[in-house]
Amino acid sequence: MTLKIGFKELVARAEAEVETISVEEAMTAATSPDTVFIDLRDVRELWREGKIPGAVHVPRGMLEFWIDPASPYHKPLFTEPKRFVFYCNLGWRSALAAQIAQQMGLDNVCHLGGGFSAWCAASGAVEAVVKK
Repeated sequence: MTLKIGFKELVARAEAEVETISVEEAMTAATSPDTVFIDLRDVRELWREGKIPGAVHVPRGMLEFWIDPASPYHKPLFTEPKRFVFYCNLGWRSALAAQIAQQMGLDNVCHLGGGFSAWCAASGAVEAVVKK
């Protein structure tokens, strides 16, 4: 099977359309009450590795449904006048998610370049996530 387009091209296209912030910028943004970090990783990643303190877990498969006010799964968080910083492990899922969120109409979105791995490598604070 030959793909028309692979994940690397999809991510590159997304990164050309969305703002990517550095870990240093993210650490500064994390202190702002007007910024919400959105963790897109699988819940098992959160249990195993923790998350950026205060981040909201949004399963990647539910993002579009949580953003759309017409969806029965809508979350009011996404109608608040906040800056949304999306992140995943390496920055691939978050680039795609930020692109989708932007296409859906969220104005103030970006993603963390290098993702949670970059955050941890820069000694960013990590909050444990307890399995429920």
